[in-house]
Amino acid sequence: MAFGIKRRELIEWKRKIDNGEIAFLTHYWLDDRFPGCKTVTKVGCSDLEKLAEWGIKYGLKKEWIHHRIDGYSHFDLIGPRQQEILKQEGLTRHIWMNGTVEK
Repeated sequence: MAFGIKRRELIEWKRKIDNGEIAFLTHYWLDDRFPGCKTVTKVGCSDLEKLAEWGIKYGLKKEWIHHRIDGYSHFDLIGPRQQEILKQEGLTRHIWMNGTVEK
């Protein structure tokens, strides 16, 4: 279940994807399959080759892309790997939301 996301954040994420940019969206999320994880980061791009290339530098496989009919295909980043990638990308606001770095 997803929650804690603002409409303007979702609109901005989709705008960046539509423009062929690598876009990040972190929101609160609960799923019994992932105990202890309270957020997910969706990393999307309309250019699936560009998204796959981005993922390769973090050890993410092309087949892990969640393909969406609506055009907002993305990787889901969860848990410790999520935190590592967000740190490397310099996205401290996303990390703070996850409760791992002070604001």
